[in-house]
Amino acid sequence: MGENVRSEIFRDGLLDGKVVVVSGAGTGLGREATLEMVSLGATVIGCGRRPEPLEETAGLATDLPGSFEHEPLDIRDEEGVDRFFDGIIERHGRIDTLVNNAGGQFLTPAEAISPKGFRTVIELNVTGTWLMTHAAATRAFIPQEKGAVISVTLSPHNGMPGMVHSGAARAAVENMMRTLSIEWARFGIRTCAIAAGQFATDTFVNKYPKEIVEVVDRTIPMGRVGESEEMAWLIAFLASDAGDFHSGSVITLDGARDNWFGPWPPPSITGESGKPPAEERRK
Repeated sequence: MGENVRSEIFRDGLLDGKVVVVSGAGTGLGREATLEMVSLGATVIGCGRRPEPLEETAGLATDLPGSFEHEPLDIRDEEGVDRFFDGIIERHGRIDTLVNNAGGQFLTPAEAISPKGFRTVIELNVTGTWLMTHAAATRAFIPQEKGAVISVTLSPHNGMPGMVHSGAARAAVENMMRTLSIEWARFGIRTCAIAAGQFATDTFVNKYPKEIVEVVDRTIPMGRVGESEEMAWLIAFLASDAGDFHSGSVITLDGARDNWFGPWPPPSITGESGKPPAEERRK
């Protein structure tokens, strides 16, 4: 989004009165989800480790119907997370949805990952997600007997070479959401995960190896990477009343990459033209 426009998908005011917390709201998918929900009338409180990206998001949200508040936060800081949620409850009295979008990893062979590097990824993606989720539940969702947690993970699920630390972390988060959907259902809390494939975010386009960026669309059955607003639309749907029966699931949003590598039929079977090789030879 990023252009101060209204939603292209949902009716105006869909999220009026909703209070939503988004971690990692300063960049990428977190920023797009934030702008989408603010455009639908929500009050979004964003956090991230660096204040500058959050301030940029705030500038983009200025003329939208809802409102955007933000503050720097390291989601691994237990005391900082508690203060963050206490402040939200003091100002707004409730929280309706938590979007656990913050995370991180680095692409490297498994044998080159140090114990410190592995712990860093686990602490950010698993411990940080747990601290945010637990604080939202104990301070808001359980007392008000309603709430939603949406945690962003990764696709594909069949193994990601160079990302063993992140794959382990994201699998843990998905199981966390499945387990909490059972245990906290008695409090009216629903939890789910969105396993995101490759999206055309600034980080992916500009910071991933060029060799990967240039060919990744060929690995996706739909033949393209996702657009950030497509993730934002799904998050906004789950944050709305229409998402009230979604709990305990992992929704994979990746153009079918989780099911198959590349197009079908594969070029090795059909040839470059899409016809069987025998037909190409007869041309």
